[in-house]
Amino acid sequence: MTCNVGGIDRIGRIVLGIVLLLVGLAAPIEMTWRILVLIVAAIALLTATVRFCPANAIFGINTCAAGKK
Repeated sequence: MTCNVGGIDRIGRIVLGIVLLLVGLAAPIEMTWRILVLIVAAIALLTATVRFCPANAIFGINTCAAGKK
């Protein structure tokens, strides 16, 4: 797996993951929506941590700096 999540993209995923995690844990929403929000939060945080996103790979998107591969 090569790096395809870099810089601002990574920070955005971390912020999105934390916000969704807080919403999923604290908001008074149905259990189905809560689970969905928590899954999306986990995916955002995981892709930011490992710096690889399968969706980016499928669509040919690479936001990593050229020297970080």
